[in-house]
Amino acid sequence: MQLACMPAVAQISHLLTGEIIGTEQSVDYTTFRASQTVNTRECAFDGRLDTYFASYERSRTWVGLDLGTKHVITKVKWSPRDDSYGPRRVQLALFEGANSPDFMDALPLYLIQREGAIGVMDSAEVCVSRGFRYVRYVGPADARCNVAEVAFYGYENEGNDSQFYQITHLPTMSIHVEEGEEPYDKEHQLPSRMLLVYDGGTRLQDYPVLTRLRGNASMDFPKKPYRVKFNDGKKHHMLKGSPLEAPAKAKKWTLINNYGDKTLMRNMVAFDLSRRMGMAYTPWCQPVDVIVNGEYRGNYQLADQIEVRENRVDIEELTPDAEDISGGYLIESDGYYYKEPAFIWTGHDNVFVIKSPDDSITSGQKNYIESFWNTMENRLYASSNGVSADFRSCFDVHSFLQYFLVNELAGNPDIMWSTCFYKDKGDGLLYTGPVWDFDIAFDNDVRVYPVSNQSGFLYTFATNAAGNMRDFFRRVLSDQYVSAELRDRWVEARRHAGVTEEVLCALVDSIAYELDEAQRLNFLRWNTLNSRVHQNPRALGSYDAEVEALKDFLCGRTRWMDKKLGYDAGADGVENIFASFEQTERMGIYTLSGQKMNVGNERLLPKGLYIIDGKKKYIR
Repeated sequence: MQLACMPAVAQISHLLTGEIIGTEQSVDYTTFRASQTVNTRECAFDGRLDTYFASYERSRTWVGLDLGTKHVITKVKWSPRDDSYGPRRVQLALFEGANSPDFMDALPLYLIQREGAIGVMDSAEVCVSRGFRYVRYVGPADARCNVAEVAFYGYENEGNDSQFYQITHLPTMSIHVEEGEEPYDKEHQLPSRMLLVYDGGTRLQDYPVLTRLRGNASMDFPKKPYRVKFNDGKKHHMLKGSPLEAPAKAKKWTLINNYGDKTLMRNMVAFDLSRRMGMAYTPWCQPVDVIVNGEYRGNYQLADQIEVRENRVDIEELTPDAEDISGGYLIESDGYYYKEPAFIWTGHDNVFVIKSPDDSITSGQKNYIESFWNTMENRLYASSNGVSADFRSCFDVHSFLQYFLVNELAGNPDIMWSTCFYKDKGDGLLYTGPVWDFDIAFDNDVRVYPVSNQSGFLYTFATNAAGNMRDFFRRVLSDQYVSAELRDRWVEARRHAGVTEEVLCALVDSIAYELDEAQRLNFLRWNTLNSRVHQNPRALGSYDAEVEALKDFLCGRTRWMDKKLGYDAGADGVENIFASFEQTERMGIYTLSGQKMNVGNERLLPKGLYIIDGKKKYIR
């Protein structure tokens, strides 16, 4: 995304010079050994296109200038090495500016989004108003930099913080880890700095953070998932002051990699379903473009950490000295329980990780929640003729059915692999939720594909089940009262919550439009569209084809659910309360037409900024 940019102070821009800095070791291609005499970083500034800088290390290498004083950068130029691989070796290279010699405070200036041309100096205008002493060109992954020439233009000035660069119209998150270290596991939190640019480059959040990997299977993917934790002793809203601002004020946030999800939106669609089903808490998320240590890493989903906190799992937090230990619990039936520090086995062979309280949990608190689950579970199994009302007096069936419908409509094979439950203080019920982890849902798992070819619900044949959760689900759903409630909840969703083929397809289209620029760059970085990765049942070869497959699944699955639950939408005359809309701006602004909006049906629309009766309104 290139914005029109005027300098904050009228100045004449010129070619900048300074001390050459960057990766010290180059490669001598005649021996493939490290060198400091041939193909050195000085070659990138010698004014010649027949020489080049090539680093010894393949990735995370760079070349730049110490300008001596702060300069506002107005333009960058570059030219690739003159060989057959040269043109594509500059694609996704990043220009950065900083005022610390270690580039911990570096901000992106420009991401090269196209191949270069041998013998030509390509150029790009830079629209960043801050002045920088240090500037650099960071080569893309696995390219050894291999750049023939780099040039920076600008003028000496402190600049200001009125304008920054976003890679696309989505927020850009740049993380720099001390010493340029790469996060490598979930245990070691590395001191880092996060700079988040958003709202068209007019806002910046700049904080010290701790960065580590997150997830389980996803940690093994080439595109790594991350967790960041604010390290200034405070909690913060992400995207503060923006219409996109996260509801929760918290320290911990996740960056979901969506490596196996080639639509990059399965979680977003599932979270929308969660809101439509009326779940008490749905995780907040926002797609962002991510840079780590100056290297573009692709499109990610910035999202809540599942934890007990206001505007997350909003129950009272349980402290070690609490006298009333009846609530404040968040537990998870987790197939990876053995990787976690605190877990419990139940009398009917289910296993739960205790997520809250975490390290501070006392033995009394652990015994309480273990006993509560066992009591509830024993009541569930007490009768051979369905679920007793005794069971329903300590287990909230309504939230369980909301969770169940979201996961079954999404065709989520992890429906029983990772299931959260929570219990609040002074409340005698255990609740199900929130939903999480849909990267292999929506017909994206070869082990259960195609989901809707089966006659039974997905939970009956899904390969993943933690502990004895399959039988737990079966027992709950075997009760006639629960079965009737399940159908009623589905009818309610179909009639009044916008769970229609038209609405869901429009939702997918709107997200695809939002991700259009970002997905193109993401798949330049991760060339997976033509290959099966993770559990992909097929490789469709293009982003558009992946999006169409998602829509086809949603339409087919909605009809399958109707049939399974004995609901005839046509005969029932389901009201189509979806207002037509037209997207009028790249930033996600919509104009409504055809039907007057009200509070009841605003929630049916895709997330975004709307013009309703001539007034702008953000619908979350």
